[in-house]
Amino acid sequence: MANGASLVLSSPSWNILCDFDGTIAVEDVIDSLLDRFGRPGWEVLERDWRAGLIGSAVCMAGQVALLDMSHGELQEHLGGLRIDHGFAAFVRATIEHAIPMEIVSDGLDHAIHAILANHGIDGLSASANHLRQSAARRWELTSPFSVPGCRSGTCKCARVDAARQRGGKTLLIGDGASDFCAADRVDFVFAKNRLIEHCRAAGIPYAPIASFDEALALLPDLLDGRLPPRTVLPVPAPIHQETLA
Repeated sequence: MANGASLVLSSPSWNILCDFDGTIAVEDVIDSLLDRFGRPGWEVLERDWRAGLIGSAVCMAGQVALLDMSHGELQEHLGGLRIDHGFAAFVRATIEHAIPMEIVSDGLDHAIHAILANHGIDGLSASANHLRQSAARRWELTSPFSVPGCRSGTCKCARVDAARQRGGKTLLIGDGASDFCAADRVDFVFAKNRLIEHCRAAGIPYAPIASFDEALALLPDLLDGRLPPRTVLPVPAPIHQETLA
């Protein structure tokens, strides 16, 4: 393939939807904030969410209401959070090849934009929960991308449907349980961590990645239709000697 222009012209159109916490950001932002600034009670909400008693939207709204921090403390904390070392180069590649990319996150919009700006990245579209300061040390959460019947603050399945309406195929990049439902609806997945096991078990076309360096290396083959889905075939039962006797 001679150059980037021929890559774009010879490949189908793609949209990229990318998770943030644990995928772009090295750690979960809301967890790090609660560990540092959370008042008592956020652990109960976390336990109820993990037990399936409440959805993530209810859990996060309650936890954000328990954060005790100033705007300056928030900004200082976000300034110390890291992102995947290969993400900036991956963003440049999507721009070069005119691939629309949207961050889809059940996390905090302010944190996403602040952390990316701290690493010299701006202009990315982000669908996430909206964090608003309600008093000097009080915060509240709203969910502009929620949909009826979905327990998440940001319905990633709805973002997949919106991407499909723009035309082309859809690539999801994610790492965990909040990406499971959306992974079932897209054309291909770059999977980290727990999402690898979900895609493998569900037979979803995917490629495992450990970093955005690997995602960048896979991108040309994906765009040119050369990337085969990674699936796990059933392991045959071992043949014991007595069976052959």
